[in-house]
Amino acid sequence: MNIMLACCAGMSTSLVVSRMEEAAKAQGKEDYKIWAVEQGQVAEELGNFDVLLLGPQVRHLQRKLTKVVDGKAPVAVIDPVAYGSCDGAKVLKQAEDLVANA
Repeated sequence: MNIMLACCAGMSTSLVVSRMEEAAKAQGKEDYKIWAVEQGQVAEELGNFDVLLLGPQVRHLQRKLTKVVDGKAPVAVIDPVAYGSCDGAKVLKQAEDLVANA
């Protein structure tokens, strides 16, 4: 599964990405690719991700980015509590649930 996170500069989500990678590895999901980009790069990445998760700080862009993605992948805002506590396993599950229910 390819999970892309988007935020203001692509840097504030880097710790969440690291924790998600650790959780995926612990669950035997070494084939998962998880990375973060600046929200302006989403269009360039179309086709590269199965789900797009937005940092809570860019939740106001959800409608715009959902139009950019145009149904090619689910788009959602990361649970703010999971984001704030860098709960990689919880954010990973959120991504998996979105793909499973797409």
